[in-house]
Amino acid sequence: MDQLQQQFIAWLQAVLTPMGAYQLSVIVLALALAFFINRRWHTFVTQRLGASERTGIRRFALRSTERVVFPLLMLLFVVIGRGVLTQFGIDTRLLNVFVPLLSSLAIIRFIVFALRRAYGPSPTLKAMEGIIAGVIWVGVALYLLGWMGDVLSALDSVSMKLGDTRISLLSTFKFILTAAVFVVAARWVSQWIENKARKATMLSATMKVGVAKFSRVMLYTIALLIALDAVGIDLTTLAVFGGALGVGLGFGLQRIASNFISGFILLFDRSIKPGDVISIKEKFGWVVALHARYIVVRDRDGVETLIPNEVLITSEVTNWSYSDRNVRIKLPVQVSYHDDPVKAMALMEKACEVSDRILQDPPPQARLLGFGDNGIELELRVWIIDPETGIGNVRSDVNVAIWQAFRDNGITIPFPQRDVHVINHQPGSELKHGGDSVIETRER
Repeated sequence: MDQLQQQFIAWLQAVLTPMGAYQLSVIVLALALAFFINRRWHTFVTQRLGASERTGIRRFALRSTERVVFPLLMLLFVVIGRGVLTQFGIDTRLLNVFVPLLSSLAIIRFIVFALRRAYGPSPTLKAMEGIIAGVIWVGVALYLLGWMGDVLSALDSVSMKLGDTRISLLSTFKFILTAAVFVVAARWVSQWIENKARKATMLSATMKVGVAKFSRVMLYTIALLIALDAVGIDLTTLAVFGGALGVGLGFGLQRIASNFISGFILLFDRSIKPGDVISIKEKFGWVVALHARYIVVRDRDGVETLIPNEVLITSEVTNWSYSDRNVRIKLPVQVSYHDDPVKAMALMEKACEVSDRILQDPPPQARLLGFGDNGIELELRVWIIDPETGIGNVRSDVNVAIWQAFRDNGITIPFPQRDVHVINHQPGSELKHGGDSVIETRER
């Protein structure tokens, strides 16, 4: 720590000299010019790309230049300033250090951006890109300045004992860095496995999702264990953590654990898979995605509902496309007793031609179910193969076609009727209703 302080004081004294002031002036001027030109370049790139161009080599090339334009321009101006000061015999020791620092900054920012693009689109990674590049650059700067060993010794001196394990600030930073590297590697491998599983024709939809989720969890766990072992933490100490986790699951995390386990059950028993049309309680829609804790169900209004996996395991769920995607729709119709029911049924079957979604095998069928109080009860039964696109629209189209066919052929759809009978009484008879007549109403 004392040696680090001495080196810092020596650099500070060198900067506060007249020679150091000239070098600082060059650095500030280079910073201002590079910042101004970088802003202009950012505006130019934004205008050239536009809002619609989100992918492609051209976008990658232009966006990557944004990461390196600032450090490269500043490097150029620093080199020019260093040459000018050298001509006047001014010491440029500070500028000599800035040249490799700016070069490494340009290289690091480009590499981090390229890795982030290869990693996949993620708002979190995009926000963390600058932080990751900054941390790497600080490490390179400490190495170039010769301060790395002293800084590591200072971080290692701040420590604490946890049982037989010594935990220092240095080991914590090593663990974070190692875990980040292995987690990134695990994510890349899991994405590769997921892409391979998605293209595999021999696997079902649920098995594809199950392989992707299981491989991701396993790889992340292995990455964490490797990171713990790399920093010298005894893995047997995880027994204490395991006990604490068990207590937490028993008291407050049992629902989370239940949803997590239920998610894997749904994946491997293949009871619900992406694309299935389900109804649970009052929710009706098709399954968009399966996650470790919940599934996403989208209804006909475009609203996506997140249903916990535990609910699907413990509740009754209607899967309209579990083993067969064909769904039968029933449309009840009544006709008057004065009409021919055979003709009405033929018109009902012909009305199914209005919808292309209705299957012809099995063909639409009309049935006479019974004789009601107001008319003859008929029912049209049709089959469709795509319930995820809605059932109500098919009902509406066919009902409108039936009504038009009945109207054109003189077939009436009855409505409830009432017969009113006026009963006259002889004079002298006792009327309970206080009048000369009683009105008797009878529903037909």
